[in-house]
Order: sequence, then structure tokens, then C-alpha cells
Amino acid sequence: MAEITKDTGDTPNSINRFVWFLFILLVVFTYFFGLTIPLLGPDEPRYAQVAREMIERHDFVTPTLGGFAWFEKPALLYWLEAASYKLFGVTEFAARFGSAIFGLGTVFCLWWLGRSLRENDQRSTNDDFAKWLAIVGATTAGIIVFARGASFDIILTFPMTAALVSFFVAERSVVRTLASYYLPLISFYLFIGVALLAKGLVGIVFPIAIVGFYFILSRRFPSKHFIASLFWGTLIWLSVASIWYVPVYLQNGYQFVDEFFIQHHFQRFTSNKYQHPQPFYFFFWVLPLMTIPWLPFFLAAVWRSGRSLFTKFVGENSSEASATAFSPLILFAYSWLIVPLVFFSFSGSKLPGYILPSVPAAIILSAEFISRFTSKRLAWKMPLIAVAFTTLMVVCVMSQIVVPTYSDSDSVKSLISAADAGGYKDDKIFCLHTVSHNAEFYGAGRLVRNVDGTQRRFNSVQELVDEMKSKGLQEGLVLMPDAYTKEMPIYDMIVPSVIADNGELAIVRFLLK
Repeated sequence: MAEITKDTGDTPNSINRFVWFLFILLVVFTYFFGLTIPLLGPDEPRYAQVAREMIERHDFVTPTLGGFAWFEKPALLYWLEAASYKLFGVTEFAARFGSAIFGLGTVFCLWWLGRSLRENDQRSTNDDFAKWLAIVGATTAGIIVFARGASFDIILTFPMTAALVSFFVAERSVVRTLASYYLPLISFYLFIGVALLAKGLVGIVFPIAIVGFYFILSRRFPSKHFIASLFWGTLIWLSVASIWYVPVYLQNGYQFVDEFFIQHHFQRFTSNKYQHPQPFYFFFWVLPLMTIPWLPFFLAAVWRSGRSLFTKFVGENSSEASATAFSPLILFAYSWLIVPLVFFSFSGSKLPGYILPSVPAAIILSAEFISRFTSKRLAWKMPLIAVAFTTLMVVCVMSQIVVPTYSDSDSVKSLISAADAGGYKDDKIFCLHTVSHNAEFYGAGRLVRNVDGTQRRFNSVQELVDEMKSKGLQEGLVLMPDAYTKEMPIYDMIVPSVIADNGELAIVRFLLK
């Protein structure tokens, strides 16, 4: 990495240390604040329920949802949630606690990357870059948002970040000692194993492809030490991954292989089976948006690199800026950025969280640009730090005021709670003209399912009444779109009573005549 100019400003070091300490406290507070809102969307409640069922069944190998095998994702998030349930009880906060820890872990890895550059490169005479990596990382929208949700995206991003940072620390090591080279390299393979437990095959495909592409961009071959490590390193990541993959296969055989690998890996990538279609360029605008509020600096860093590439192509590449644009760190960041971006752009299924593993690379590019920018323009340093503090405070305010309002209409927690308070705590829950994956957690054990374990959607009142009669039920609770409640009085086979609605769905008690 090219030299990062020493900060020669007039601000005393004691003030810098105080600001840094205050920032760390605010980051930790923000990442754990407001995690008690209802579980949102279709995924958070399902993943939280899978973890609860693991505890109830005392089986931490085979994930189940509603008692049926659930092989959509590996077990790491469920294990984190189950451990949190043991500590805090089965709550929304506990379901999200592991994600917050992994979000902070991602930020820590970026800070460690900056510190390692300071130690290995004698020209880097201060730790401003490491601090900017942490400041930008902790306040980047993509990291904050997904660290606050019980989903797999941040669960993959942390071990992948840890693995790639470990590789780069080892690669840039001046001497090949145990502490400076082999321990980071061991960490690289260890965290690849953790990434496999986090989200499947991308846990190894991405790190290996990113490292390979980095050597291509650098126009050099990997060292013989690294090539040799591929053999003993394989034993490390295989040992870590086998903690779950071996027992789950032994318990479930081909069913696990078919659902986990064939359906949720290959068919998800090659088709629109799971109904998340987006245009090819989808992630090319999602990724930059995830760098807010540092988007201008990310775009400036990309522009600088593009301009340097052009000047190099036309033979005018003698400037310091061009040398910086093609430093090992910047090349590594671009490799890290491009591999997931291109890979998921070809996927038949696209969701915003898929691109989160590329966000740390965007943070590196942004923080490197900011570090250089502020070293030459000291007046900008405190305003940019103020942006970071403001971002964290805005997140706290939104999680307390704005998000709860949205969560009330997105979650069925209030609906089922109202029904329980009305004395219908044990009633079966049917879904009419809809399916509520959000109810998996709040209506656990009461949802009516098809023979394959999926929630059953009833398309008519008559169909639902027939099902109630077949089960010998005289009454039941029905989740339906709020608009359909006006039609219920016309049916003479039921006595409907609306218990509550959230503007989107309503919960209605059906009493058979």
C-alpha cells in the first residue's frame, strides 16, 4: 500500500483517543439497540423458529420448520440463535443477537486489516487508515441493516471477511514466521470452513475465486508456500465444515443432498424457481446504495481507478495516483468486489442481501480514499467523523420511532397476540387467500400445513370450512387480507368476528354454525 501521510493536525492525541472511544461505545450501543421489534418479512420468523425447534427437539443437526425437515440453509445461524435463546430466552432480541455480533466482527476484521498494514509497511506511520476502515465499516448502510436482522447474509459476510483479511495479512507479511504468516493463513482456511457452515458452497467458492483473481490482477503467481497451503488448508476447512455436513448427511441421506445442494444451490442459481427475478444489472445499483452515507467516496474511488486504468492504457501512467490505484490492497479490494458481483449477476434468483459479501471491499475502497483525502484536507476530518456519529444516531432514532410503525403492518405478532388475549390461544390458525411465513414464529405449532410441510393456503371459505369439519373443529382463527373481511358476513356456514387487523392482514375467528 502506498504511503498514508501522517496526520499533522493541531488536534491533541488525547482528544482523538476520546473521540475514538466514544465512537466505539456508540457503535456497540447502536448495533444492539432496537433489536426487540417484531421479526420482519418471511425469513426472520422462519429462521428464528427453526432454531426454537432445534432446542425443543434437542436436535442440532437436522433443521426443521413445523416439524418438517428444512434444508434451505446450513446450521450456523440456527446455532447462534439457539445459543442466544439459552442466554436471553426465546425473543426477537435473541434471534438477532448473533447477527449483531457478526456485524461487529466484520468491522473488527476491517480495522485489523488496517492495523496489519501499519505494522507491515514502515511507510504507514499512523493508524488513521485502520480507524477509517472501522468508521466507514461500522456506519455503512449494508452492514448496519443486515447486522440487525436474523438472516444469513451477515452470517456469511463475517467469516468471509475474516478469511480474506487473514489471507491478505499473510500475503503481505514481510517475513514468513508462525505469527505473521502461518497463523493468518491457518485463519484463512478456518474461516472458509465457518463460511461453509454459514451459507453453503459460496463459503469456499468466493474466497478461493477472489484470491485467484487477485493473483491474476497482480499478474503474478502465488508463492510456493501458499500453493502448499492449499493441501493442508483443505484439511482445516473440511474439518470445520464436517461438524455439520457429515452428521446431517448421515441422518438424512439423499434427501439432504437433493434439497440443500441440488435445489437450494444449483436450481436457485440457474432458475427462477424461488421467484426472485431481477435484471442482470440489479446488483450494480444495489451495491453502491449499500455504501450510503459513504457513496460519494466509493464512487470517487472507482472513478480514480477507472481514470488511472485509462491513463495506463494510453501510456500516461506515471502519477502517484495511478500507483495508488494499482496498489496490492486496491487490487485485492477490486477482486473481492468483482467476484461476488459478477457471480450473482448471472444468478436466476436475486435478493439485495446476496451482494453483502462484496460490501467490505467497497468499504476498503471508500476508507482508503477518505484516508488520503483527509490527510491532505485536514478541515474535512471532523465533519466526516460527524457524518459517522450522525449516521449511528439516525439509526437509533429510526429503530425507535420509524421501524416499529412499519413492523406493525409487516408482522402478524400483534394479530396473534390479540387473538391469544381474547382467549383463543390454542386455536388452529388457517390462512385464507394468503400464506403468512411471518406466522411461523408467532403461530408456531398452530398453522395448518400441506402433506409436504408447507403452509396450506385456502382459496375459498368453503374449502376452509370443509377442512375444519374434517378435523372436527368447531372454531378456528383465520389470517386473511384485510380487504376480504367485508365479504365474510355473506357466508351462512360461519359466524365470523374480526379480532384485529394491521392494515394488511386481519385475524378473524370463524365459528361454524
